[in-house]
Amino acid sequence: MNKLLIRGGRVLDPAQGVDEGADVLIVDGQVAAIGGDLDVANTEVIDANGLVVSPGFVDIHTHLRDPGQEYKETIATGTEAAARGGFTTVCCMPNTEPAIDTRATVEYVLRTAMSGHVRVLPIGCVSRGREGHELAELADLADAGCVAFSDDGSPVADGALLRHAMEFASISGLKVIDHCEDLAISDGGVMHEGWVSTRLGLRGQSAAAEETAVARDIAVAAEAGLPLHLAHISTRASTDLVRAAKQRGLPVTAEVTPHHLTLTHNVVAFGENGNRDNDTLLYDTNTKVNPPLRSADDVAACVEALREGVIDAIATDHAPHADYEKACEFDEAAFGISGLETAFGLCMTLVHSGALELPTLIERLTAGPVRALGLQRSVPNLGSLVEGAHGDVVLLDPAAEWTVEPERFASKGKNTPLACRTLKGKIVATLYNGKVVWSEERVEV
Repeated sequence: MNKLLIRGGRVLDPAQGVDEGADVLIVDGQVAAIGGDLDVANTEVIDANGLVVSPGFVDIHTHLRDPGQEYKETIATGTEAAARGGFTTVCCMPNTEPAIDTRATVEYVLRTAMSGHVRVLPIGCVSRGREGHELAELADLADAGCVAFSDDGSPVADGALLRHAMEFASISGLKVIDHCEDLAISDGGVMHEGWVSTRLGLRGQSAAAEETAVARDIAVAAEAGLPLHLAHISTRASTDLVRAAKQRGLPVTAEVTPHHLTLTHNVVAFGENGNRDNDTLLYDTNTKVNPPLRSADDVAACVEALREGVIDAIATDHAPHADYEKACEFDEAAFGISGLETAFGLCMTLVHSGALELPTLIERLTAGPVRALGLQRSVPNLGSLVEGAHGDVVLLDPAAEWTVEPERFASKGKNTPLACRTLKGKIVATLYNGKVVWSEERVEV
């Protein structure tokens, strides 16, 4: 029998409503107890004094690029990056080559992930090849192990196809996740349409491109009476639409990324601490993401919606790229930010500013994502430290400061606009199935 005691931390498990100083006992890879005066005979001990002990984070929107784009990321490097970021479960998006639209590809991902650092749950395609013309074999993909369906990176432009996908997905008890973008409106825009795009001379992407798609998706879900999940919400109007849908009792859930909670379109031109009167314009391709970084008002609306529970979960939309895919003109650069390893520290800026309480942040990284996609069907008690749950635990130091050094990322993707930024809030150790898969030197077992 393998026993591990995490001793003396602040145990924060929103799924159970636990927030107290306590020990966590893990036996044979499962949570056995939370409390004081636990049996420590023949037990390895981790001293968590001064740390927060939380369920491992769950990311429901990760791009692992494997198969087919291993030059950007592999399941091995992506799951190591996840562990460093405190994530013990990642749901990988299907925009791979080949796309995850067959049982064989799902089996490849699951088989490869067995030697990874954390749990990988595959998301299958809505349509064959993500081309938006005909449905993939959703029932077969679900039977193979997919936990949801999405054509992420591409919207499901055909409303009838979206409805049929929701109908077939619901048979397996799964959800469709849509990337909300009206391509006719976005029309090749490379950043948010506003005064910054005008000053930079870059083609702007109207917020309406997202908002009209959100409105259509909610209307389809309402008419069909079927659940729907909306990926990476980024505008005030989108949050208002989701709020209204929930007030009507519609089964609609939504996620937001750390960068849409904390960064505005200003950073494209001026960087984190830039002066908008500065004549030196950055055109920082590491800020190029889809949906684009929005206005300060949009950021405030997303934070408010997250705090209220209108937005259910924080998801990284981890999108690693090779260096050369960002080291080019802004118009030609790939969309995406490598976000697994900075997610917690970046979100902690909201806690330190008073915009969000720590228990709320932890809930949106643990129980919230699980509830949004119904992942407990695949992994019982996921996102919690309830007795019998997998020993997926993260030790956090909310006050520790650290500097973002992309060259030290485990991820192959070094593409982040946070290079050299000091963040306050750090992952100290990550345990997956009761085993330490990432730790700093100060954590000893």
